[in-house]
Amino acid sequence: MSDPIVVGVDGSASASAATGWAASEAVRHGVPLRLVHAYLPPARGYPGVVLTGHEVRTAFEQQARLRLDEAAAVARAAAPGVRVETSVVVDTPAAALVAASQHARQVVLGSRGLGGFTGLLIGSVAVSVAAHGTSPVVVVRDESPADGPVVVGVDGSPTSEEAIAFAFEEASLRGAPLTALIAWTDALVDGARLTVDWSQVEQEESRVLAERLAGWQEKYPDTPVDRVVVHDRPARALLDAARTAQLVVVGSRGLGGFAGMLLGSTSQALVHHAPCPLAVVRAVGGHGR
Repeated sequence: MSDPIVVGVDGSASASAATGWAASEAVRHGVPLRLVHAYLPPARGYPGVVLTGHEVRTAFEQQARLRLDEAAAVARAAAPGVRVETSVVVDTPAAALVAASQHARQVVLGSRGLGGFTGLLIGSVAVSVAAHGTSPVVVVRDESPADGPVVVGVDGSPTSEEAIAFAFEEASLRGAPLTALIAWTDALVDGARLTVDWSQVEQEESRVLAERLAGWQEKYPDTPVDRVVVHDRPARALLDAARTAQLVVVGSRGLGGFAGMLLGSTSQALVHHAPCPLAVVRAVGGHGR
């Protein structure tokens, strides 16, 4: 499929890092890289005696083109030979990228763009697109590791199945090992902790993990897989694994999530705190694999 990898561009250092990462990703997949810059010119707030609405729109358009040119240079430096497309959209950045995700292989964006408050780990655009995007959405930190395994969170939900498929493809394209992690925690009922035979649960979780991976290991026989079953909260276990990973992959919402939730608690925690690039994969078609 030739759906592009889309990256949001806003002139920030975070977006620049995402652009370089996305360019390399586009070359790996053999698809174009589409740079998207979105803006909404202010309806008021500028001195009408000095500037007309047309002049304001023209200024925003010129700035958009400049930022796209700069991003294209970053992309070509990171991945020579990458096919670059550009798009200027008059809309909010989140809405523009969510719309672009409907015809994208992936949407890639920096963790925090221009205008974010100092100290924020993640920007509102990244949160919104991760929650609403149709394609897989990758959030890239300013400094992304180039080596280490691809890590995927497994829980047996439909989005987990999609995440496994995505993670195997990414590991294969990168020539990287895959760590498939399933986590279990003690059950609580009305505040009381149940006594559970952990060894029995571990055996059952190991069986589930083996079943989920079996078909994919046959499809990608050259990808080494490390199966990890841990007694811990899924978010904490995945964050720990992310310290040495080049990419972490999770489903948008796992087992036990409330109907209508767009992001589950585990994916939300990772969007905010993962130290490496994070891919959030939804259990729907249209992500271009």
